[in-house]
Amino acid sequence: MVHLSVAIGRFFEALLWAVARSVGMVAAWVLLGVIALAVVAMLVRAGIRRR
Repeated sequence: MVHLSVAIGRFFEALLWAVARSVGMVAAWVLLGVIALAVVAMLVRAGIRRR
């Protein structure tokens, strides 16, 4: 019975780490997208000012 409890605990720990990694990856992509949009907006604004 103890082995089953340990196995269930390890399963939930692995599940938690998988979810944490996924959330971290999504957050990183969102942050990268925001930075890319800011750079594009700055370039467009600079292009409009030159005219």
